[in-house]
Amino acid sequence: MTISLLDIFDIALAALLLFYTYRIMKESGALNLFYGVLAFVVVWVVASQILEMKLIGTILDKFISLGLLIIVILFPDQIKRFLVQLGDRKRWRFLRKIFRMQRSDDKKAEAMHKVVLPVVYSCINMAKTRTGALIVIERAVPLESYEMSGDIIDARINTRLIENIFFKNSPLHDGALIIAHDRIKSAGCILPVSHDTNVPRHLGLRHRSALGISQATDAVAVVVSEETGNISIAYGGTLSTRLSSTELEQRLSEILND
Repeated sequence: MTISLLDIFDIALAALLLFYTYRIMKESGALNLFYGVLAFVVVWVVASQILEMKLIGTILDKFISLGLLIIVILFPDQIKRFLVQLGDRKRWRFLRKIFRMQRSDDKKAEAMHKVVLPVVYSCINMAKTRTGALIVIERAVPLESYEMSGDIIDARINTRLIENIFFKNSPLHDGALIIAHDRIKSAGCILPVSHDTNVPRHLGLRHRSALGISQATDAVAVVVSEETGNISIAYGGTLSTRLSSTELEQRLSEILND
């Protein structure tokens, strides 16, 4: 049996694809799903290809042919997070550089002025008065379905408007505010709630909703705690708590200008 250069390239490419899939599923919180699928494929290969067990091989062949459909039905949240991670712009940064798709310094400054600063200033003010708030900023994945769950506003981003929406007597203060395309699109929105057991118990529904939307999409969510006034950010399925105003501005700038 001779191994050609094409065979070596094929093996290397398969190994690279497997490793890259492992990394993405680890980041998306679906590592156990990856291990389960990998174990099933290994058993299938050993039984049908190596040991040539016809009955087991036939049964496993049927499962393999329906495997993708079964996985999608049983693990919709994990698959969604995996696809979000796969489509993350960070992973395709080199292509954007090649085709010159990165933002210019002028556009970065414009995004900073339109989005980051109003959000930061409003969060600072609300943190001082311990006004609870949940602000979600859209990135690559559209948030239209979540926008429709609240009241459409479609207004220019303004610090005072954000603070008025989350004023304690406002009918919209319990839901999430969604920012997209440099506009306040909707308020009072309902978000998916994370059931991550690692979230500290003292954190409430706002923090779990922020983490949930960051797991389901590539959006970034900012939370102001009503109990403590602490500011948190949820992004990529990770929750960062007790941020200072400087840290909040820095994190938002890094995420939105990436």
